[in-house]
Amino acid sequence: MGFADQRFNVNLSILFTELPLLERPAAAAAAGFAAVELWWPWVDEPAPERSRLAALKQAIDDAGVRLTGLNFYAGRLPGPDRGALSVPGEESERFRANIDVAADFAASLGCTALNALYGNRVEGVGPAEQDTLALENLVLAARAADRIGAILLIEALNKPESPLYPLVSAPAAVEVVDRVNEATGLGNARFLMDLYHLSMNGEDLPAVIERHTPKTGHVQIADNPGRGAPGTGSLPLEDLLDQVRKAGYEGWVGLEYKPGDRPSAEAFEWLPREAR
Repeated sequence: MGFADQRFNVNLSILFTELPLLERPAAAAAAGFAAVELWWPWVDEPAPERSRLAALKQAIDDAGVRLTGLNFYAGRLPGPDRGALSVPGEESERFRANIDVAADFAASLGCTALNALYGNRVEGVGPAEQDTLALENLVLAARAADRIGAILLIEALNKPESPLYPLVSAPAAVEVVDRVNEATGLGNARFLMDLYHLSMNGEDLPAVIERHTPKTGHVQIADNPGRGAPGTGSLPLEDLLDQVRKAGYEGWVGLEYKPGDRPSAEAFEWLPREAR
């Protein structure tokens, strides 16, 4: 086994960002990839004008790539925010305004995975109040995902880089997955296993893979330290992905790493072109 046995997509919100958004799908295709994923591209617009959505859809269609993953509105990302759905007030309202917009856009491109970042803890609001709001919004998101035949992803981030984010371990994220599935009865909430974030948290990655792969809906990778391409750090990513595959995961593996001080097109030398 090895990298050649995986299905990789490119996250266009961290790779090819030296290009305008509408040029990135074609750049990924030119680099040999058939699929892409995105954070919500409009950080200040949970419901952008239809023309902007149509232009991005056209760019993806014209490039001949498949959109396999999309984040719901998550605030300023990259930036200080880590989601909106547990943040009372305007941010929660923005998340709700985005739910059907994101789901309909995903459906228009055959995308069947929607990621809902939980959001940071905020001053003056108790964790229980935020968690109650989060569950309400995640139920709405799960129902919207179900409407288009998609799964809802819940992601663990890492505490060093996201100190206010409450889901900083695999068990914490999976617990939320279970709560959402119990509340909806739909069973479409799944864990997003990002091996970079989990390694930054010091988790036992083989143990996480063994225990949580059955509830995993998507996998993302970057090397550690540095969040660069495989081979730039010390994570045995090829072996870890083999373990994920042997544990039963057959989905896409998202490349969510920084290209470094070079064009993104040069950041894939670790992966033979025929394996992209």
